[in-house]
This record gives sequence, C-alpha cells and structure tokens, in this order.
Amino acid sequence: MDRLDFLPVSQEDMRSRGWWWYDILLVTGDAYVDHPSFGTAVIGRVLEREGYRVAVLAQPDWHSAEAFAAMGRPRLCVMIGSGNLDSMVAHYTAAKRRRSEDFYSPGKKAGRRPDRAVIVYANRAREAFPGLPVIIGGLEASLRRFAHYDYWDDAVRSSVLVDSGADLLVYGMGETASLEIAARLKKKRPVSELTDIRGTAWLTREPEKCPFPRVELPSLEDVRADKRAYAEAARVEFAEHDPVRGRALFQRHGDRTLVVNPPAMPLDGAALDAVYELPYARWYHPDYEKDGGVPAIDEVRFSISYNRGCFGGCNFCSLAFHQGRMVTSRTADSVVREAEALTKLPDFKGYISDVGGPTANFSHPSCKKQLKSGLCPNRNCLTPEPCPNLDASHTEYLTLLRRLRALPSVKKVFVRSGVRYDYMLEDKNGEFFSELVRHHVSGQLRVAPEHCIDGVLERMGKPGIGVYEKFMDRYARLSERAGREQYAVPYLMSSHPGSTLDDAIALAEYLRRRGGYSEQVQDFYPTPGTISTCMYYTGLDPRDMSGVYVARTQEEKEMQRALLQWRRPDRRELVLRALKKAGREDLIGYDERCLVRPGPARGTKNAAERKRPASDPQAPSPSVKRSGKPEYRAGWARPRPKKNASKHGKGRKKR
Repeated sequence: MDRLDFLPVSQEDMRSRGWWWYDILLVTGDAYVDHPSFGTAVIGRVLEREGYRVAVLAQPDWHSAEAFAAMGRPRLCVMIGSGNLDSMVAHYTAAKRRRSEDFYSPGKKAGRRPDRAVIVYANRAREAFPGLPVIIGGLEASLRRFAHYDYWDDAVRSSVLVDSGADLLVYGMGETASLEIAARLKKKRPVSELTDIRGTAWLTREPEKCPFPRVELPSLEDVRADKRAYAEAARVEFAEHDPVRGRALFQRHGDRTLVVNPPAMPLDGAALDAVYELPYARWYHPDYEKDGGVPAIDEVRFSISYNRGCFGGCNFCSLAFHQGRMVTSRTADSVVREAEALTKLPDFKGYISDVGGPTANFSHPSCKKQLKSGLCPNRNCLTPEPCPNLDASHTEYLTLLRRLRALPSVKKVFVRSGVRYDYMLEDKNGEFFSELVRHHVSGQLRVAPEHCIDGVLERMGKPGIGVYEKFMDRYARLSERAGREQYAVPYLMSSHPGSTLDDAIALAEYLRRRGGYSEQVQDFYPTPGTISTCMYYTGLDPRDMSGVYVARTQEEKEMQRALLQWRRPDRRELVLRALKKAGREDLIGYDERCLVRPGPARGTKNAAERKRPASDPQAPSPSVKRSGKPEYRAGWARPRPKKNASKHGKGRKKR
C-alpha cells in the first residue's frame, strides 16, 4: 500500500506532499493503523476533511524530546492520546504482571509506549515545542479526567490534566470538540480562553468563568482522605455524565479548580456516516511490514462499526463513562456502502466478521424521551428490571443484517461484538433472535452472564441468572429448530466487588451441575473510571453507599479464579486450599457433586492416585482436551446437541 494513502508520519512524507508547514501533530501510543476502529485515525481524518494539515507521530521514543522535535513545529497544537487502551492496561495484567505482548504494536512487541503514556508524551511535547498548546484526549485521558483511584499505585491520583501539564483535555468521542478547538486556534484564540467547549476539561483559578450550570465535587484532598467522599464524587460524576441534562463539575486540586464541562452531544446518524466514510486506508502503515505488521488489525479488518454508546449499565465497564449511555447508530445505507467497499478488497473472502459496536444489538436510544430529557440519573435501563419505557425493537438492526447478507459477494455476516441477551428477551417479536441463530452465529455466540449469584450480579449491574437461563433455553430450541449445532461462549468474572469465596464456590457448583466448563474467566480489573473500581477502592457502592465485600489479597483473587476453572490441573492446589479455607471439604472427593479429588494431583507418581474409580466424575470428559483445557465449543451452558451427533467429526467416539 502506498504511503500517500496515509497521513504523513515524517517530515519526508510532508515534503513529498509539498508541505512546508502543517497544522496539527497527533501523537499516539499505538502503531499507526488507518482504520475507523482506531481513534487516532478517526480524529486525523476528521481534521483532514476540514482542511487541516495533520501529521501522525506513533509510538515515539519518549526518553527525550528528539522524536517530537524531528517532526517540526506544528502551527496550531499537539493532540496526544495513549492509544485504544489505557497504557497501564496495555502493559499489565489484573495481577499487575507485565504483559509479554502488545497487539497494538508492530510484531506484538511490548514496551513501545511508556507507562502513563499521556503524561509522558505531554511533557515531551512541552520540551520540543515551548508555548504550543498541548491537548490530551483518547480513552486514557477520558477515564482519568477527575481525581481517580489508580490500581497500579494503589492510591488516588490527581486528574491527568494536572499531572500532564496539558492545556486542555478532551473526553468521550472527541470529533466535535477537536474540530472546535482547531477552529478557534486557527483564529488565533489563546488556548486559555477555550473554556466553553462541551466534552472538554480545563484548570483555572477562576472557575466562575465557566458558562455552564455547575456542581462542586469533593476536592482532590477530600477524596484522598475520605473514601466516603470518593464514593460520593463518583456517584455525582456518573449521574451528571449526560449530554442533555448534565452540568459542569468542579473539583478543587490545591489552589486550582478542575472544570469538566458537560459532555458533547453524540453524533447523529448522518454525522456518524460522514466519519466512517472518510478515505481510510483500512490497514497499518507500510513502515510496519518489516516487523510483521500490527496484529490488532486482524480482528477488525472486515468488521463494520455500526453504533456508539451503551445503556447496558455494566458497572465494571468504562464505556458508559467514555462514549456515554445514549446510543446512536449509522444509517443502513452507509453501512451497506462500507460493506460493498469491503467486498472489493483483494483479500476479502466473503465473510463480514462483525457488525456492531459496544453492544451489537443496541441500535437506538433506550427510550424516546432521552433526546429531550436525557437519561435517568438514578436508574439503569435494564437492571435490576427492564424499564417499562424501554424500546426493545430490533427492527432497524435486523433490516440492516438482511440487506448485508443479500449482497452478492457476501457469504456470511457474523455478529461477534456481543449481544445483550436480557434486551433481546424484551423484544417480543422474536424475529431477530431467530435470524441471529440461523444466519449470524459462527458456531459460537459470545454472551456474558459473568456470575450466577444474584447479589453479585446486582453489584455488577447485570440481570439475574434466571434471565440468562431463559435466554439459553430459547437459544437451544432455536438452534435445534434451525438444525445447527451451535454453542454459547459464556464470559465469567472472578473477584468482582461483592463476590466472596463462598460465592465463587457456589458458582463453581453451578457450573458443575450444568455439566459444562469455560475457559473464558477474567479476574476483575480495577481500571479507572468505573463504578466497580469505586467499590473496589472504597468498599462502598456509590449508588446507595451500602458496604461491599472486596477480595483484596492476591491469594483470594487467585482462589476465586481457580474455583471457576476447577478442572485445570494447574489450579488444583488452589481449589483445595480454597475449599478447606471455606470449610467446604464436602466438595473434595469422588462423589459426582465434588469439584476435586483428595490426595496428590493427577500426573504424580502416587499409584493409589492413578487408580481412580471408573465412575470418577473428575476424569476429563470427551469435551476436554488432554491438556485439560476445554474446547470453547464445550461451553458450560451449551444448547442441546443434535441426537447422536458427533461433536468432533469422523472417527470421534460418540457420546
């Protein structure tokens, strides 16, 4: 692919375009992938459309300002983001272990961005370009815009705007704010005067200049000293994060005040169409070919972004605090045009891998009153019970999928970004569910029950387990009716606030009773900007200030995870310790209700251990590989297989 298909990444690229100056430098912690799933590409193309000259500095050497200065001084500003992930999440696991790979870097090579990338890049930009406005944005800046608990420091940190020394922070989906900032800077307006732009945050000693109605939060010093004050601040931050009724929020940081203006209105269908139909190269920059490319493109190469926002209300998810809860979507005509363009790519094989967004089957606001009154500040749309005003129609999305699968060069259209099953059940029409099962599942449907204990699910912002069971029963019937052997890949979460060791044991027993198993287990990760992270830090649920149990030691976290993967030999000792600690030795033995056998682990030289009873329920089932790791197809809540059907093809003994 030609370099001219991309935004310039060096002075040489600019010269080849006849540029002797440029307007804006975009700095990112990801490799440069010119695809609408990457925020840097979107902001760059949106600015380019308005006539600005934009250059990209991807994963620069941050040890000095040399790489920044080498690009030459832009006329207007530097805009900085860490990439599609928070840089600390990109670098560390939930156990705070350093990751060995980075899928957003060439060749998956880790370590090509710094920890706390927004702060580091902003300081280097200041060194390279004294006096030039520095604007920070993207996910990392967005979720750290207030004083926030930082899991890696185990402390409350200042707003990233304070720590970075930047002039302005853009939060949320930043197209509108970025364009407004660029337009005013082009008119020679000082950056210090850009105080009335929605979707931005700024620091001042004169907060009265804020033109919006405002609410004052507990100060940085207060939320550091008092966890109840932190929880109260979090409650207000989420309640006011609404583009219609939301107010500006003040939070004192020492002798200055952080002012977070109300959110920008989400882009409507026509505006989203315009963003996603810009001339993206839809590939990584050719400079990365020598390193093996950028693996992150593989997941989205033939996918289509359809919607933004999520009213699902999962407390552990940061989307509500970034994209917001108000859902907007592209027009069907625009999505079809993109699909037709995909079919013309030389490596297209006939399969569109996904059509969705944060939640695939959200295609419109959850109720009609939102555009006028905003979202309800003190309740979720789906939990603990679906709101009576909920609009659960899937007609728009279903019509779109039908049009896509009717395209001549398209063999299959998959829905892989996940569906909200409780929302599907509220659609009494049933056509979408039926056609999803018949046409849009690749053999495995991703769903996220997360847990089985209703008290834990309530803390998560998820529906009760009965809703999931109702969904799976219907999924099984529809799959059987369609003559398809299809499975669900259920996602589970261990150690979420509210989950005790007894709860984890109860979940393990639940999985055991249903005769299945899942590898898709995620330890709760206290990332910035979520209600669940507030619970983890404070031990309080900010929604009602009730106390919440929190698994804090690494030992207990590992035990809870091990219980959900009790069949894995490498988890066995942890499972034994957990059961003994909880006084549940009744689950150690050969009975069918037991989770593990007594004695040494399987594979030792103990002869007695090798002589297991023939009926030993802990013996690997035919759905488990000899490594002990289950195949995803053997999900713990799989639909009923067809009668006498062999799951693994010719030559496999039938169950």
